[in-house]
Amino acid sequence: MRADLNGKVDITMKTPPIVTPQEWQAAREQLLVKEKELTHARDALAAERRRMPWMEVEKDYEFDGPEGKASLLDLFEGRRQLIVYRAFFEPGVEGWPDHACVGCSMVADHVGHLAHLNARGTTLVFVSRAPQQDIARVKARMGWTMPWYTMTDEFDADFGVDEWHGTNAFIRDGDRVFRTYFINSRGDEALGSTWSYLDMTALGRQEEWEDSPEGYPQTPPYEWWNWHDEYGEAERAKG
Repeated sequence: MRADLNGKVDITMKTPPIVTPQEWQAAREQLLVKEKELTHARDALAAERRRMPWMEVEKDYEFDGPEGKASLLDLFEGRRQLIVYRAFFEPGVEGWPDHACVGCSMVADHVGHLAHLNARGTTLVFVSRAPQQDIARVKARMGWTMPWYTMTDEFDADFGVDEWHGTNAFIRDGDRVFRTYFINSRGDEALGSTWSYLDMTALGRQEEWEDSPEGYPQTPPYEWWNWHDEYGEAERAKG
């Protein structure tokens, strides 16, 4: 049988068997073994990301923001790491000028509260080619609060996001900026939570259980968690 969006059942759909609670629990525990294997594989992949070589960003990029001109370094907001999602909101994109593209809008809808990322020294921003007044209007309409900048040069082409959406991760050492990782296509579908964003960065979640290179910042898991409106200034520490 099959149910449509209104709950009406179509008996032509072949469903899984109906079982007892004991049989259901046994089936679930069998599948749980594979789920844990997948979790461990994701952890191992994130550990490999933390060992990816860094590529220094040598060009000076310029963006327009709510407070005027901004460099790529400015986008860090003083924090150690930066994640940049290229959203398609501009003339020629479906939905313009009332909306960003449907897929990029869904990505924006899934972004968690940024205070948690900020507490790990990481800033998330969106970038598009739309003017700031249009970005501010659509953000207000959709209830989005992430920083959102206007690209003014070849940033999108240089970082693989001129024709398709994608997410770049950067880290800085003083005023030097390095590209550390890139995720696009269906990989973007898994992003949105604090954990998924941190897992794509060079420093990871910065927790003691992670397999990270020697000397990487790490603290006990859970202890850094807080309500998003109660992170202290020390936990927000930038740099």
